[in-house]
Amino acid sequence: MTTARPRLEKITADNVLDACRLEVAPEQRRFVSPVAQSLAEAYVHPDLAWPRLICDGERAVGFVMAYFDLAFDFDAGVPDAPKRSGRFAVGAVNEEIRRRGGRVSTVTWKPGEGGPEEFYLRLGYRKRGLTDDGEYLGDMDLTAA
Repeated sequence: MTTARPRLEKITADNVLDACRLEVAPEQRRFVSPVAQSLAEAYVHPDLAWPRLICDGERAVGFVMAYFDLAFDFDAGVPDAPKRSGRFAVGAVNEEIRRRGGRVSTVTWKPGEGGPEEFYLRLGYRKRGLTDDGEYLGDMDLTAA
């Protein structure tokens, strides 16, 4: 059995409801904003926000949104997908950062048991401290091999 490779799709009128129906596991809700909230933020920041649906075959399995501005970071929410979809989403965002000429990928995450900290650290992000609102800040040098 062949598994489809994850891909990102731009949010459109045809798939926005699929995106809004995505939910993370109950224990993850305190770490990830609802997709509808993220899409509302994208609507008010159209020149900065880059929302994408993560698809595995024909099925929507997650959502990722990046902000391409030094004052912002990105969030990846993968509600019921294999772990590879989360790694894929972060890699795709980092490819887009490189395509736009960026050299550093920055993420923030809420602290807490069951949160995404270990995921980001395993991918190579380095914890840099806390933001003003109490989230951890991490970055990855995209110029390194």
